[in-house]
Amino acid sequence: MSKILFVMTGVDHWTLADGTKHPTGFWAEEAVAPYEAFKAAGHEIVVATPGGVVPTVDRGSLAPEVNGGQEGADRIAAVLASITEIKNPVRLEDVRLDDYDAVFYPGGHGPMEDLAVNAVSGRLLIDTLGSGKPLGVVCHAPAALLAAERADGSNAFAGYRVAAFTNAEETQAGFADKAKWLLQTRLEEAGVDVQVGEPWAPHVVVDRNLVTGQNPASSAPLAAELLKKLG
Repeated sequence: MSKILFVMTGVDHWTLADGTKHPTGFWAEEAVAPYEAFKAAGHEIVVATPGGVVPTVDRGSLAPEVNGGQEGADRIAAVLASITEIKNPVRLEDVRLDDYDAVFYPGGHGPMEDLAVNAVSGRLLIDTLGSGKPLGVVCHAPAALLAAERADGSNAFAGYRVAAFTNAEETQAGFADKAKWLLQTRLEEAGVDVQVGEPWAPHVVVDRNLVTGQNPASSAPLAAELLKKLG
């Protein structure tokens, strides 16, 4: 049995370009699908957030239209409600990488607000990358990679092939013209090689010990790849 760290956003909003706060948090499927896969394989999960706050689910991610209908939405909500680890997070500031076998970051717009500028998370990402331990990051969570800056100002993920929520998807979701910045653009500016797949279709990229997914539909396939690396 392995111990997997889920690093999750601690905010319940995303500040848009005009200063308004869009209600958000983590995206349900991106936490639930990997959680179910890892637990089914017998692994232990610990959730960490900045300050140890209980993470907030994006209410939009519980809607029937993004879960294949009401039945799917009810199932996701029921599983989420049963995940005790999410209700009892540890402080990200207290995490020791040595205690874990793999690290996973679920998305949602929340990471655009806090993890994108969180130095503790950035250091954890740099250390995980260097350790060779499996590191999974999905959808908007690659925003956290922006905080993984080395002392010389370079990004630790520069040159890595990565999947992340694309500008096309942000446009189709209706937020591209409202956002302060776009994830794909900022990653590319940091030297990350963003591999763009079809909008909303599963797209997972594996580069060394880094496994990334483009969107919510990529979370289950990403979990499968991470499990392969855990052996």
